Amino acid sequence: MKTHLSVAAAGILLLAGVGIASAETIIIKPEQETVIREYVKKKPLVSLDLPGVELNLGSKLPDTVELHRIDVPDVRYQYVVVGGRTYLVDPDTHEIVQEIEQ
Repeated sequence: MKTHLSVAAAGILLLAGVGIASAETIIIKPEQETVIREYVKKKPLVSLDLPGVELNLGSKLPDTVELHRIDVPDVRYQYVVVGGRTYLVDPDTHEIVQEIEQ
């Protein structure tokens, strides 16, 4: 019975960890997203094509892709337009952290 309790407790802790990880996926505050959306609309970029590269949240862009700064307070992410879609990218890892709907 002790083993079952330990397994159950481990399962609960694992689920709690998943909840914590999900909470960390919040990238920007809703009010910041509005400001960022307006910024990228005013500063449009030429859309890049990256044949053979599938882009999703967490996808890493090639280091050769030039990222562009967003001059908005408290936003460390940069942006790029690929295939007509605007993405926020972590400049340290080149990972896509959010798509900005236009």
